[in-house]
Amino acid sequence: MRQVIIYPGEDNYWVVEVPSLPGCISQGKTREEAIANIKEAIQGYIKALEDDGLPVPEERFEAMMVAV
Repeated sequence: MRQVIIYPGEDNYWVVEVPSLPGCISQGKTREEAIANIKEAIQGYIKALEDDGLPVPEERFEAMMVAV
């Protein structure tokens, strides 16, 4: 289970980032496509770390909204 941040990009695609996995980012034409793509990206990211014998970072972020 990973927390993601999803937002509309400048090119009308949805961008998704995984803060606990630096550099793990994906996108899609729709929110649904972006979520499907980031799931695949997360799996690939974790597999690459495991294949290289590197530790998999734990989920460590909390989200909150701040009114300004």
